[in-house]
Amino acid sequence: MRIKAKAAALAMGLLATATWPAFADKITIKDVTGRDVEVEAPVKNMILGEGRQIYFLAALDRQAPFEHVVGWRDDLPKADPESYEAYLAKYPEIAKLPTFGGMKDGTFDIEQAVALKPDVILMNVDAKTATEEAGYIEKLGKVGIPLVYVDFREKPMENTEPSMRIMGKLMGKETIAEDFIKFRADSIERVTGVLAKADAKKPLVFVERAGGYSDDCCMSFGNENFGKMVEIAGGINIAKDIIPGTFGTVNPEQVIASNPDQIIITGGNWDKYVPGGAWVGVGYGADLKEAHRKLEALTQRPAFTGVKAVADGNVHAIWHQFYNNPYQFVAIQEIAKWLHPELFADLDPEATFKELHARFLPLDYKPGYFVSLKDE
Repeated sequence: MRIKAKAAALAMGLLATATWPAFADKITIKDVTGRDVEVEAPVKNMILGEGRQIYFLAALDRQAPFEHVVGWRDDLPKADPESYEAYLAKYPEIAKLPTFGGMKDGTFDIEQAVALKPDVILMNVDAKTATEEAGYIEKLGKVGIPLVYVDFREKPMENTEPSMRIMGKLMGKETIAEDFIKFRADSIERVTGVLAKADAKKPLVFVERAGGYSDDCCMSFGNENFGKMVEIAGGINIAKDIIPGTFGTVNPEQVIASNPDQIIITGGNWDKYVPGGAWVGVGYGADLKEAHRKLEALTQRPAFTGVKAVADGNVHAIWHQFYNNPYQFVAIQEIAKWLHPELFADLDPEATFKELHARFLPLDYKPGYFVSLKDE
């Protein structure tokens, strides 16, 4: 009897573990690095290699964005606390999700990941070198857990669409992914279409990455990410010929010598990283009066001495996390309005962002993502 009971229990256990694959298919997808990866889809359980991957996951599954998340990196509460708190209020169960460290800093716990039995682990492409050096793909492969790379940060203007299509296939949400991609493309065309017909002078633009996060100046972007967004929006990114890759540094003397017409500073509430820092806290539901005060304070630094943008009041702050999610088309619209106010007087990036929330996201829209010294 004891043997029969054990056999029955084992059979039930095998049945339980076999239930999901019966409704899933083995598919082969090509991730953004060109790897062919075999995955059972739609996936039932996934680990997010970065908490901020919820930005694109939510856009594809607004009804239950966390339903299939069994673990995630611990960055969202620190990098974007307002968005985290909004998600937490709506989905309190996320407080109990297992959290991980990062691949790049060597704190990712692969044993914990395996124990959670995910169908797939999502990783940002910037973690690729650390992931390969640690041999994680091979280790995970031995226990049948595939790892897929997506990218919304290193080359977002190139990789956002393929990354959304990858996620659509993994989640069985291909139609929603295509709807999102079209909305994004149409929103960008509202800028590029106007610029293509206009003979507008392109202003020189300096984008400071995370201004005020530290006392040093000045982190910036090469010819990708916010640097590329500036170019799409009809400006000239002064750092594109200085910084060879996506991210890098411009020294204060180069900023002064370039004498930019416009300055854009990325910001966020980083109190958990740099308590009381000089960063500009734009983001979900931000206090724009306080953000304006801190933005103005940043213009007093030596790197901006005598710069035309400061003299003319053409200094702006924008939510830093646009650099790491598929919503960057909203940033392109806002930048276009700053650079070419006459051409884009009728363009309303806030309305575009509201529509994005209404159509694709589970959260209600709250303003706070942009501020300018020209704002009253």
